[in-house]
Amino acid sequence: MQSSRREFLQKVGVGAASLSLTALWPELLNAQRADKKLFFDISLAEFSLAGLLMGGKMTNMEFPAMAKNDFEISNVEYVSMFFQDKAKDQAYLKELKQRTDDLGVKNVLIMVDSEGDLGSPDAAERKKAVENHYKWVDAAKFLGCYAIRVNLNGKGSDEEVAKAAIEGYGQLVDYGKKNKMAIIVENHFGPSTNPDWLVGVMKKVKNSYAGVLPDFGNFIRRTEPEAQTMEAFMKTKVIAEYDKYEGVEKLLPYTKGISAKTHVFDDKGNDVETDFTRMLKIIKESGFKGYIGIEYEGAFIKQMSGGKGNYLNEYEGIMATKRLLEKVGASLV
Repeated sequence: MQSSRREFLQKVGVGAASLSLTALWPELLNAQRADKKLFFDISLAEFSLAGLLMGGKMTNMEFPAMAKNDFEISNVEYVSMFFQDKAKDQAYLKELKQRTDDLGVKNVLIMVDSEGDLGSPDAAERKKAVENHYKWVDAAKFLGCYAIRVNLNGKGSDEEVAKAAIEGYGQLVDYGKKNKMAIIVENHFGPSTNPDWLVGVMKKVKNSYAGVLPDFGNFIRRTEPEAQTMEAFMKTKVIAEYDKYEGVEKLLPYTKGISAKTHVFDDKGNDVETDFTRMLKIIKESGFKGYIGIEYEGAFIKQMSGGKGNYLNEYEGIMATKRLLEKVGASLV
């Protein structure tokens, strides 16, 4: 089902007052765009719409059309949790692929979670986790993606998890190589939030199909959640924080995609947590020319916190991130 911009705004609860402003955004955006091509391609991470997906207001099957019709973004990044039971469903995957083909949308990658710990020191657990990821490699290949994104979790010391991850992740990368599918790691949880730790793993794996997906907002290590739920993750506490600019720079030699995470913007449209000009300069100087994915989490955080916080809704936040990427990207061409 394709949704119009007005229908989308109604879904996320935007009133008529803000509708008059947001209706002008495409014209304002086009007026500000430079004719020069950006040095990267913009994609949309599905988690930007997590609140709508979890609330049953949209489905994974509707995501590509929304990306194209509401945001004018033709590259999409899926999240496994939003079609967890469909990884082996050929009829489902065929319909999803047909829809994206008809729309002219490129399936970029699948972010895979909750399939076990690739960095588990327990050999049996690690083997199961590796095999659990195979179906997502197969699904991504069918959809025409270039990669799946994984996590390097495990229970143990950082050294123990690194040793196990080199083995488990390495085995999965071998499977990815057979299918010409990159297996990329996000600085997501635990020791992977430390860029030096992640670089160490990449140096040991040494495979052209291995790589990383630096996330601007994830260079923060938190306590382990009490349960594998969003509510539990929201209650975790920060125990270490790494410089995001240095972190991205260290990871760029292994980078096969980037996640531009945003939460809050100032009155000039700048992200209050990340200096996009500084960050994109670092990225451009490395020679990177791949996808930078929009991952706006503000609306989801507001929903999870019971409506607290000065966050934009999904539509506004995604568009604010897109405008910022385009503005800064055009200035660096």
